[in-house]
Amino acid sequence: MNTFWPEFLIVVLVHFLAVASPGPDFAVMLRQALCQTRANSLLTAAGIGAGILVHVAYSLLGIGLLIQQSVLLFSILKVIGALYLTWIALQCLRAKAGGVYVEAAKAPHQSRLAALRLGFLTNALNPKATLFFVSLFSVIISPGTPVIVQTGYGLYMALATFLWFSLVTVFFSQPRVRRGFNRFGHWLDRLMGGVLLLLAGQLLLSTVSGSEPLSAPIPGTDR
Repeated sequence: MNTFWPEFLIVVLVHFLAVASPGPDFAVMLRQALCQTRANSLLTAAGIGAGILVHVAYSLLGIGLLIQQSVLLFSILKVIGALYLTWIALQCLRAKAGGVYVEAAKAPHQSRLAALRLGFLTNALNPKATLFFVSLFSVIISPGTPVIVQTGYGLYMALATFLWFSLVTVFFSQPRVRRGFNRFGHWLDRLMGGVLLLLAGQLLLSTVSGSEPLSAPIPGTDR
């Protein structure tokens, strides 16, 4: 087992750079932490962690490599991801002044299932995450590494992702922080909507132009 520690440490470093980089996951988590109850925001973080397991599963099964190498399949994934990001962006762009900070008891209604689903779909439908995990399991992780060890790597990344976004939730859901965002929070919400809309547009444009490479560098899942 000791022979896998260097590889695991590389996975830890690369994953940290990926999960900490700005992108759809962070934008959604920031909005949840500011606009929803802490419990719902934590459920969204758990959903994102569960989405990681989807990428890990198809990477281990070799399906991710098939998707990466198939222009049609990968284009379909990008279109679906772009449409979902557009839907989230439109919700953000509708933000009203003074509507970001809310007491937990007065938070806009969102079921626990909806909060969990939001995080799961945001991550699972992110085609950049597909490229990241396929690259991770084909470049950094040795083919000779036992499947059970690779599965352990995946479980670690899912848990670490959940813990990272839980920290984001704990910080941004504090009443003092929320009050600080209240005056200009709707502009932040609209900015996040604009960023997500640009990401969606980039995905659609790359699908139409066919300029998106079917391989990606490791730096992050969200970029």
